[in-house]
Amino acid sequence: RDLHDGAQARLVALAMDLGLAKEKLDEDPQAAARMVDEAHGEVKLALQELRDLARGIHPAILTDRGLGPALSALAARCTVPVTVTADLPERPAPAIEGIAYFTVSELLQNISKHSNARTASVELARSGSRLLIRVRDDGRGGASPDGGSGLAGLAERLGSVDGRFVVDSPPGGPTSVEAELPWRDRDGTSRTGGVPRRAAAAPKGWG
Repeated sequence: RDLHDGAQARLVALAMDLGLAKEKLDEDPQAAARMVDEAHGEVKLALQELRDLARGIHPAILTDRGLGPALSALAARCTVPVTVTADLPERPAPAIEGIAYFTVSELLQNISKHSNARTASVELARSGSRLLIRVRDDGRGGASPDGGSGLAGLAERLGSVDGRFVVDSPPGGPTSVEAELPWRDRDGTSRTGGVPRRAAAAPKGWG
């Protein structure tokens, strides 16, 4: 319903507006230019609606097989060669899987668009009551949540679920992004074993 009444309706109207603008190109170029400018704004709104919807839709491979295979499929579509390591003995709750998946998806999109990297890597591991995510690339660096590229939105999204998001990206690179999410089992429980949130040691090689 959201796709039909929202994004689809907006895109249909956009196609009609662009058709009218095309007809006016010769007889009234200024009016055509105004219509194209309005259509450009509509495109941005439609893209945002689709992004918002996509965050609530889990791909079938994530639902059926879990984070490791789902992230490997994401990596295969990245324009930069990506290695994926998912050291997870069991699957977390679907909501945590979804947040982790879309976090890595956005980070890999940023790498494709902005990094000029030659290689990248994605690592996932569980440490006590936390799910750890690290995405690295050997690109030009300079990434910052203050500089856009969706990083500020990711930090806000993870913070809203008691997560953590840290970017280390000096000019010239490399870039390392570390994220943490609370681990919840698939039955919805959180097995902390009495260990405080930050007390569990990170896996070897993690900061």
